Amino acid sequence: MKFCKCGAIMVPSGSELVCRACGHKESASDVKAFREIKKEKVKSADTQMQDIDTMPTMKVKCPKCGHPEAHFWTAQTRGGDEAETQFFRCKKCGHSWRKY
Repeated sequence: MKFCKCGAIMVPSGSELVCRACGHKESASDVKAFREIKKEKVKSADTQMQDIDTMPTMKVKCPKCGHPEAHFWTAQTRGGDEAETQFFRCKKCGHSWRKY
């Protein structure tokens, strides 16, 4: 990560680093290395989604394929004084749905 003289973060653009705040440009020999690191982080996020078998399961019928088991999780999608929303993902077909 490189910072501009104005204090903003420099971002890669082609073979140089550019400041989005003031437009200052600098040549960068390590832009390629920066992009490879960025791609590596994205791959690790994808790997995390494939590790879905560690999620808790519940006996609930999938509305798409009828499989009797699904992974589930909850999230607060509305006001703090209202109940959480329950989300499901079928273990067989991967279809996701929610229950309010």
